[in-house]
Amino acid sequence: MKKILIPIDFSKHSEYACVLASKIAKKSNSEVHLLHMVELPSGIVDMGAGNNFSIPESMLYIRKVKDKIVNLKSAFFSKIPNVHHAIRFQNPYEGIRDYSKKIDADLVIMGSKGHTALEEILIGSNTEKTVRSLDIPVLITKKESDNFKFKKLVFASTFEKDEARAFEGFLDFSTNFKAKIHLLKINTPQKFENTSSSKKKVETFIEKYNLDNYSIHIYNDNSVEEGILNFSDEKDVDLISLATHGRSGLSRFFNGSVSLNLSKNVLKPILTFKV
Repeated sequence: MKKILIPIDFSKHSEYACVLASKIAKKSNSEVHLLHMVELPSGIVDMGAGNNFSIPESMLYIRKVKDKIVNLKSAFFSKIPNVHHAIRFQNPYEGIRDYSKKIDADLVIMGSKGHTALEEILIGSNTEKTVRSLDIPVLITKKESDNFKFKKLVFASTFEKDEARAFEGFLDFSTNFKAKIHLLKINTPQKFENTSSSKKKVETFIEKYNLDNYSIHIYNDNSVEEGILNFSDEKDVDLISLATHGRSGLSRFFNGSVSLNLSKNVLKPILTFKV
């Protein structure tokens, strides 16, 4: 995690992302990049085109944006030595994707507005679209907290071979925090597997890794999503990590519809890895 990218829109949720990014950057000695996207009106080709988009107004707007970014830097990153910022005129999904490639970012941290971070990813929101467009890990947070500890981390998985790359990325992340790792496999009535078989699958999956501080959990619930959230709530974990699968986001991982009645108190940060 040498370079962390934070898309900002100056909302409370992007401030939450800044708080989290600051904590991680201190631990990992990371370079921080703040990115603000300005999406031009449809049909606008350049800064001087159109009747409602004048150069003086646009320059004033950019100056105000720069001032806001400077304020964000001083408020959240005063102790981080390497902080950069950029303003791009592009739609958010393409802009974040292109800029992350330009700077060779290792991690994107974003705020979420869903009832829970998992719900935000799953219902096809702006955050989920951004997650799908990136090949690097994305960390999503909704909650405001100065007390992020990252002492208890969950890796929730089916523990199939194609999720090995996601798990390796998760291990790279977790080494910065000397955390206890909870390896979580959810069994549901629709796709049930006995505890012994499930535990064996997890053990086989991790046998080539030199894991130290970890535990294996087989958890039964009505759906994978509810299982992850309920387990994480019971164990009071600090972060949930998942693998996303291609263009369909997490749909392959989460079978069935998303319940909109999940507890709004389960607001853990979620770290996603594309496989």
